[in-house]
Amino acid sequence: MKHLSLLAFLTTLTSFAQQPAPLSPRIANYKIDVTLDTDRKTLAGRETLTWRNTSTDLIRELQFHLYLNAFRDEKSTFMRESGGELRGEEIDRSGKDDPYGSIDIVSINQRGQTAVPSESLTRQLRFIQPDDRNRNDRTVVRVPLTKPLAPGETITLDIVFKAKLPKIFARTGFSRDYFLVGQWFPKVGVYEPKGERYAKQGQWNCHQFHANSEFYADYGVYDVNVTLPLNYLTGATGLLTQEKNNANGTKTQHWHADDVVDFAWTASPRFQVVNDQWKSPTGHTVRIRALMQPEHGHQAVRNISSAKAALAYFDKHMGQYPFPNLTIVDPPFHGAGSGGMEYPTFITAGETVSFLPNSIRLPELVTIHEFGHQYFMQLLASNEFEEAWLDEGFNQYYEGRVVDETYGSHSSVIDLFGYRMSDSEFARDSYVHVINPGSGPSFGNTWQLPDGQYGTLTYMKTATWLRTLDGLVGRPVMDEIMQTYFIRWRWKHPCATDFIAIVNEIVPKRLGNRYGPDMNWFFAQVLYGDQVCDYALTSVSNKKEGTKYESTIRVDRLGDMKLPVEVLVHFDNGREKLIRWDGQSGMKTIKLSQSARVLWAKADPAQKLYVDKNLNNNSFTLEPTSAPAGRYAVKLMFWIQNLMQWLAWLA
Repeated sequence: MKHLSLLAFLTTLTSFAQQPAPLSPRIANYKIDVTLDTDRKTLAGRETLTWRNTSTDLIRELQFHLYLNAFRDEKSTFMRESGGELRGEEIDRSGKDDPYGSIDIVSINQRGQTAVPSESLTRQLRFIQPDDRNRNDRTVVRVPLTKPLAPGETITLDIVFKAKLPKIFARTGFSRDYFLVGQWFPKVGVYEPKGERYAKQGQWNCHQFHANSEFYADYGVYDVNVTLPLNYLTGATGLLTQEKNNANGTKTQHWHADDVVDFAWTASPRFQVVNDQWKSPTGHTVRIRALMQPEHGHQAVRNISSAKAALAYFDKHMGQYPFPNLTIVDPPFHGAGSGGMEYPTFITAGETVSFLPNSIRLPELVTIHEFGHQYFMQLLASNEFEEAWLDEGFNQYYEGRVVDETYGSHSSVIDLFGYRMSDSEFARDSYVHVINPGSGPSFGNTWQLPDGQYGTLTYMKTATWLRTLDGLVGRPVMDEIMQTYFIRWRWKHPCATDFIAIVNEIVPKRLGNRYGPDMNWFFAQVLYGDQVCDYALTSVSNKKEGTKYESTIRVDRLGDMKLPVEVLVHFDNGREKLIRWDGQSGMKTIKLSQSARVLWAKADPAQKLYVDKNLNNNSFTLEPTSAPAGRYAVKLMFWIQNLMQWLAWLA
């Protein structure tokens, strides 16, 4: 056995000497020892969970996620719902490798108090199916306790488990000698006391693993020892604090992470490591580590520079990223199913599409998107089973803001052959063209959203109505809303009503009664409803009456969504007039008496109503137009946009 290097020893000493004060409640804390068998694609693990009852309830059972059982066979809820396909990747049943995965709890013992022996709970385990009663689904297990856990008490469980990793097609598993190990250990659910989120009484929130759902967990401290072959390079959540070589040709690494909701890791003998760092204006330094495939080494600069852009933008507009590091994993082409995924301090990028030019910024988009999850998935710990839009949709909105500011407000996604598209336009067009607005609300359990529309309703629709809220209240007010939301709810579990309460607090304070006493009318339509927004400028006419022109402008509300809309009127003497309409009635007729005639008029000239379904009918002109050419350009951009969506459906 080799001794630690001096550098590793000093790093470990420093780590323990500078233990930070807790940032989170640290309810669920894990110590895990796991060994990866790279030949058999298996894990052998020992886990000690220390869980604290922060409620005022007596806890009579614990509930655990066993996510890897989603890949156990074709009968699991995940496989039934997905058909063995996720984001364009399919389970590979060909070849010699077993493509399925699973996890089994070998034993579970409650550690006793001083001088009291531990107690086995293994025979008490019962699989439950709280969502669909599919008896073949084993992704949730309940563990009844022989003695209830009182408020404020802590329980310690020693768990032995074994797992078989699936062949990667849905975020986690192996592909050849590449491993992305996510959602891989018995993971305790979230106990929601009365009043937290929507809980009317204390309850376990521990859903089955669905095809269209991600995760929800409490904060904790993770100490994880990973044993694997010497020649494998690794990355993981948190920091590597110690490494030792073993006599049998393996090594054991110790990883430590504070105040996180999950722990994931990767291993491959082929990684090329690229190190960099970013420093905030206040001096906070984040070490960036990119684990690249050899054939993608040149791509590291794009991944790292876009991560720096995201760090800087979120630091300025939302709040500080509190961790000292960020790891970016570049998956191989054959492991693309693990791309575009987020874990605390650890993200996977999109697989490089080598034939696309640099002016199509897919690597940047994926890196920025996945980094943004550090705020909404990790620091705000949204429930992605029930309110995925609070994570994915908010993150999609900020993706648009970051990339548009960094790469150009009209060309952030693509700048090719004179055709340009911004990320915000991409999100909006995906929503209004790929599906028909009005097909469903963003709000709801992810597995119960309309068939085939989880991505568009959760990501694109939410980003589009957030951009609309941004337009209505103005960017300074929007930033105050988001910063207040972040500061007030970080290290907690916010829900829709928590965000809406902040909007209703800040908007009247900053804008008075412009939109009424609250913004509930807005959320009733864009979040909880499926109304369609479409305002059309349908006619402009002028009639000479003496020395003046009597002009008539007509605006129609073609959709059932009712939003305030502005109308810009342009006269032939160059002057303009902005008219505000509450947008409530089905039609608005504007009559003007001026010395100049109206040349054109446009509804929503500043494009505040990003949810408007059809921008082509927003203006009406009496001047000659180049509309046919414009229509062809719009068609081309639509097909380019769909090509990009096919290439880079984000996680």
